[in-house]
Amino acid sequence: MDDPFYQKHPLQLAVDHYNPARAGLSSQSGRVYNLAALGGDRLMSRIACPTATDTPPSLANNMSGRETSHPISSDGPLAAQIALSPPLKWAGGKRWLVPTLRGLWQPHAHRRLVEPFVGGMAVALGLQPQQALLNDINPHLINLYRWLRRGLTIDIEMANDRDLYYSHRQSFNDLIRHGQHDSRQAAELFYYLNRTGYNGLCRFNRQGGFNVPFGRYRTISYIRDWRQYAPILSRWEFTCADLGQIAVSPDDWIYADPPYDVEFTSYSAGGFSWSDQVRLAEWLAAHPGPIVASNQATARIQRLYGDLGFRLCLVDGPRRISCTGDRAPAQEILATRGI
Repeated sequence: MDDPFYQKHPLQLAVDHYNPARAGLSSQSGRVYNLAALGGDRLMSRIACPTATDTPPSLANNMSGRETSHPISSDGPLAAQIALSPPLKWAGGKRWLVPTLRGLWQPHAHRRLVEPFVGGMAVALGLQPQQALLNDINPHLINLYRWLRRGLTIDIEMANDRDLYYSHRQSFNDLIRHGQHDSRQAAELFYYLNRTGYNGLCRFNRQGGFNVPFGRYRTISYIRDWRQYAPILSRWEFTCADLGQIAVSPDDWIYADPPYDVEFTSYSAGGFSWSDQVRLAEWLAAHPGPIVASNQATARIQRLYGDLGFRLCLVDGPRRISCTGDRAPAQEILATRGI
């Protein structure tokens, strides 16, 4: 394997660091491809990244229906003291990708992490930066995170019960309708609806009402006391703003994980169109600092980022939420600059 790009590119090195056995990858699985369709000089490698089967013990405990404790030790740096699971189920969550991203992040750990689409917060909790600006256009998501930062304890009734679910969903939509979407009760209800609703979806109708139906879970583990999250979240800033309003500094390390370039993109009331994808890619390309972006590996996404000068890498990621029941690995793309 004498290709200098394959040997030296940090993305491949990050994967090899996660799994040392990959030092012996076959030429077929580790080959670097020159994609003429992307302009001739953009390179793409295809690598196998950690999958959903690489489940950390704390997450496995939650999946089995047992609540997980996250002890905080009394020694060592804060980043090494706390191991926190993402608080929500989230479509397109990137916990499986954290080992690869960590290899790209570590040389830049002195920087601030910026996520325009924080989603389920798996990346920030996995990398645990000292400073972070975590943004999402979904105000209910950001409201929950702000209350977790205060050390939220949940008081509402929580049970895997159909009638209770629809009652709480109505209460949540009433709060939205009366301008109380940023209240503590709204945060508690949003957490409950996420844990209990169908497939962990977050979907709103055109009027802004949450309309995910009741889920089909045999058992559900709920967490009431979130005070263990406060020490680390207190270091981070949470915003709910449009892309153009995010206050990014030139030396920030940006990880962008937008809604996939597929038809189903109603992660907020406004959706996410192709023009939004183009706007995001151009916004990222204008940033002088390090950038990592992920997306569905559609032909037009590859062409968009390739034409803007990003280095592209294909990875096989899990598909955890699928309306068709197809949970086969989905091919994704990582686009990097300044890494």
